Amino acid sequence: MQLSELGERVCILGPSNSGKSTLAAALGRKLGAPVVHLDQLHHLPNSDWLPRPAPEFLALHDEAIGAERWVIDGNYSSCMPQRLQRATGVILLDVSTATSLFRYLRRTLLESGRVGALEGAGERVKWSMLHYISVTTPLNRRRYREIYRQVSLAKVYLPSRRAVRACYEAWGLQR
Repeated sequence: MQLSELGERVCILGPSNSGKSTLAAALGRKLGAPVVHLDQLHHLPNSDWLPRPAPEFLALHDEAIGAERWVIDGNYSSCMPQRLQRATGVILLDVSTATSLFRYLRRTLLESGRVGALEGAGERVKWSMLHYISVTTPLNRRRYREIYRQVSLAKVYLPSRRAVRACYEAWGLQR
């Protein structure tokens, strides 16, 4: 599929630490579209990833999806229906749990200033996150595949790191 077929409002879904924010930033640069990282809307800046009050998050989300053009990364199923209703295209990153764990450890141990990071929140390895990626993520992956299957928008399925690399190359994206 050509990148242009995804339209002007692209949703990127997938498990935690699958590369959604990195892909969103690359797409935003290529398309000249604003990038919205839902983790940044959902959590309070300068906190240890504390969630905002739900009404505040939903207001920020709805404001973001009301724009004419965007690339949004993140899941947050409570507001996914209205996001998908406004979207013109969907990308599902469905990389393995091992890949997600590797990406999490690499970003917390070796990287600083990662794309999509929460302002003022330090990146460090947390047992709760390791558990989330190892136990919850496999269940979520099935749910995201089902959502992807049901969506009638232009869509791209990226089931592996190899597929993601091929997509970057085909669309001329820079990390």
